[in-house]
Amino acid sequence: MKKVLIRGPILTRTGYGEQARFAYRALKSRPDLFDIYVIPTPWGNTGWTIEDTEERAALDEAIIKTNKHLHYSKQIGANPFDISVQVTIPQEWEKLAPVNIGFTAGTETTHISLNWVKATQVVDRIIAVSEHTKTGIVETVYTGQNEQGQEIQLQCQTPVDVVGFPVKDTEVTPVDIQTDTEFNFLSVLQWSTRKNLENTISWFVEEFKDDADVGLIVKANVMRNSLVDRFHTERRLKKLKEGLPEHKCKIYLAHGNFTDEEMLGLYSNDNVHAFINLAHGEGFGLPIFEAAASALPIVTTNWGGQKDYMSADVTTKSKGKKKTRNRFLGSKVEHTLAKIQPEAVWENVLIAESSWSYANKSSYKKALREVRKNYTRFKGQANKLKASVEENFSEDKQNAKFIESVLAADTSAEQPNTGQVVTL
Repeated sequence: MKKVLIRGPILTRTGYGEQARFAYRALKSRPDLFDIYVIPTPWGNTGWTIEDTEERAALDEAIIKTNKHLHYSKQIGANPFDISVQVTIPQEWEKLAPVNIGFTAGTETTHISLNWVKATQVVDRIIAVSEHTKTGIVETVYTGQNEQGQEIQLQCQTPVDVVGFPVKDTEVTPVDIQTDTEFNFLSVLQWSTRKNLENTISWFVEEFKDDADVGLIVKANVMRNSLVDRFHTERRLKKLKEGLPEHKCKIYLAHGNFTDEEMLGLYSNDNVHAFINLAHGEGFGLPIFEAAASALPIVTTNWGGQKDYMSADVTTKSKGKKKTRNRFLGSKVEHTLAKIQPEAVWENVLIAESSWSYANKSSYKKALREVRKNYTRFKGQANKLKASVEENFSEDKQNAKFIESVLAADTSAEQPNTGQVVTL
């Protein structure tokens, strides 16, 4: 049995927190293979979860066990872990065990920094959450000179696997959403330049300014989910709305520390009809994924992490012949790729030389209009997408892929059956 350390923001309600909890659940599904240890880390200024659940109690026990094990290992001079799984951005990866794995959402842009390319040499294997993330890691190349003055190229040489999130098998907790509009879109995000909320709202208002029956519910926060954050988010939203023309459509704000069950309740609420994501880039796009799993029609671009699940094979019949082709099962917004905004630059994380997606305004407005007018058609597509997501991103399949990648990193070990799900 391998002693595996999971280090990451496992107690935060963030994307990386979700990743860390997925890693924990996947490894925990094979107690015959792994003895799990946990070191929780912060993620920026985001808050930590406070739910009183069986999983939280188990995590607390694992954290206490880890502290005791570290103390004991130090006393006897032994290496405490066989494998580390480090859930964070590459520049924070370290050699914590004989075998080290970096599990990352990577970048939302086209390229990674030189620091990140160098960081890929620190770990023995990388697990990316999407093909988009993998592409950014493996295709970024820097040119330089070695000590002999010869030109060399530096790029990732470490094996990179892709393992996305699984569909959550949790109960739904109903959420009370009061609206006075009969048709409502939903957007879920942390307010930042990357998420493009200003254009999401402004262009929405332009499209529906004369329609009093349409609303946009924004589940957003600036940093945390506290009362202080709610005040700042409300003030920011109010200032944005003051700059908009007179309109009959409505903008609603949902705020707070929703549990997984409550988030599913939000996606499946009778007052929520479709989902919007106009972000410049997503490593995976967990809210889009959860909306897809909830059969919500989705308005978004076909770029970034969501490309892994927003399309599916659809079979149609014409003149007695069946034809199967891969289709984008949402209301697609056209986009262009261009350099990221100066205010979005984040040293070593979002580099100025990289590009990301800019949604086309008229295409976005058209996509909104089509969902509103042809809802039955888009709901049918959403049901097909839900079936595809449930089949391809089941918990069993994603757990098996993650376990296989972890075991593959340990080249010294005999590889057991990982419990892969296959179609016979």
